[in-house]
Amino acid sequence: MKNIKFAYAGLIALFSLLWWMADPLLPNGYEYFALRTVAINYTGVVAIGVMSVGMILALRPVRIEPLLHGLDKTYRLHKWLGITGLVMSVIHWLWAQGTKWAVGWGWLVKPARVPGPPLTDPVEILFRQQRGLAETVGEWAFYAVAVLIVLALMKRFPYRLFFKTHRLLALAYLALVFHSVLLTPFGYWSQPIGILLALLMTGGSIGAVVSLAGRVGYHRKAVGEIEELVAFQDNRVLKVAIRFKDRWPGHEAGQFAFVSFSADEGAHPFTISSGWTGDGRLFFLIKGIGDYTARLPELLHVGDLVTVEGPYGRFNFGTGKSRQIWVGGGIGITPFIARMKALAVESDGRKIDLFYSTAEPDEEFIERLRRDAQAANVNLHVLVTAQGSRLDVERICNAVPAWAEADIWFCGPAGFGQALRKDFVAKGLSADDFHQELFAMR
Repeated sequence: MKNIKFAYAGLIALFSLLWWMADPLLPNGYEYFALRTVAINYTGVVAIGVMSVGMILALRPVRIEPLLHGLDKTYRLHKWLGITGLVMSVIHWLWAQGTKWAVGWGWLVKPARVPGPPLTDPVEILFRQQRGLAETVGEWAFYAVAVLIVLALMKRFPYRLFFKTHRLLALAYLALVFHSVLLTPFGYWSQPIGILLALLMTGGSIGAVVSLAGRVGYHRKAVGEIEELVAFQDNRVLKVAIRFKDRWPGHEAGQFAFVSFSADEGAHPFTISSGWTGDGRLFFLIKGIGDYTARLPELLHVGDLVTVEGPYGRFNFGTGKSRQIWVGGGIGITPFIARMKALAVESDGRKIDLFYSTAEPDEEFIERLRRDAQAANVNLHVLVTAQGSRLDVERICNAVPAWAEADIWFCGPAGFGQALRKDFVAKGLSADDFHQELFAMR
């Protein structure tokens, strides 16, 4: 989390500083209409800036993953930037439209326009002539962006519809680029802020076109065939084993991939639950949580073709500590299963305790987990919350007296992980030694 907080704060600070360098003085006496111009310029710069970065991040650039510690963190930053863009756009719109309403209602008196020096730059003249069109396009694009971002933030909005509507943001973004290019003060373009915005809007526009063409992650996709389906009834988990027909680059334990079982539903992110041995096979353990995933046992059949895009993520257990504590909550056990599969082939010499907390125990699932733990020389602790076995920091520390020598790896419900992090840090654990998968793509 620390890296994405720094990245987010750094971006806002950068946009603010460069804007201030281009437009350094507040209006004398804070006269309303002059202040309005300053506010519109600033909010417009930040809004299109963060939206452009967000659009670039939507391409799932793997080169950024090491900087932010994984695509899950990248998507969290993407989400924050989208919300910031929406907030800044609302403020921008209120300054622009609210003032017009206030003038129309007689609450404000618009000052007489003072003619400026005649324009000589043909590009600036062209931009000025298109000002009315740019304002209209920007207003309607803002309405579209507001609706689409709100829908994206609504967890109850079906994923299959989110998958389709979220792509429309690319169209609205391109309209906002048109609006921004024409209405950004012309003098900005010769300043660092203008150069930065030009680069970001170019990158964002390329990202928008790639998204609209359905080419995001295209070069990281491979087609596979389902060769095994195993349903664990008691915990509603489905094992989907896939044999690739295309070349798969391999993956590390803890990584995830976007899997498309149906073109209508789109790609869903799932943690890869197996290690990689180079045999062209992997499997996923999928919890039937939503409407779609709950119906997968009925929808999928052995022999069906699927598309897998990836791998992504940096939840790779790579630290210098000789002891690790793993905590898997519910279906969050999946990256640990993959890691145990890999350790069964090649041990890393670490002492490892795995805590698996579940509300829906499945005996066959747990028995397989025990076999994997034994093969990997991992000390397994199973806690069933329905039987009163609540997992907390005290229970972990009592079970692992040398916990202070370990780093913690957590995958599961976000609130559960945040509570464990807070309590471990309160006991003296460094926040850098608590690694949490932020497995939420929206």
